[in-house]
Amino acid sequence: MKNIYYLFICLFIFSCTTSNTMYKAPENLIPKDSMVSLLTDLYIASAAKNYKNNLLKKENNYVFLIYEKYKIDSTRFNSSNLYYTSKVEEYTVMLNEIKSNIDSLDSFYKRKRSIIDSVKRKIKKPIKNLLIDKNDKLLKLKPKRTKK
Repeated sequence: MKNIYYLFICLFIFSCTTSNTMYKAPENLIPKDSMVSLLTDLYIASAAKNYKNNLLKKENNYVFLIYEKYKIDSTRFNSSNLYYTSKVEEYTVMLNEIKSNIDSLDSFYKRKRSIIDSVKRKIKKPIKNLLIDKNDKLLKLKPKRTKK
């Protein structure tokens, strides 16, 4: 009876080991640098689902625009993505590149927004100062008092 338990325990341990499934590269594999750019755009597009566009409408899907930009279809993307995800170390490096791309885009647009905001503030200040000057002049003018 003990032998059967040992057999089941050994079988359980060997069956639970992870198999390192490595897929073959598909014929139409997207190159690694293009895949990084593609995934960067896809992450941005998926994040944009929650925001309204210029027409104040929420678009549900921008993915087809990304596919058009890179001139690929969903099956080519899925097969390439499956291949790259089977190589965990390489995919981790790719994800780190994607994160740095998104962070650099974020800092670029924050800088751009701060420049635009500072220009708007500089334009508003002279107008505000002009109004204050006019009010000061009006306050300085004292009406003449007449004697009764």
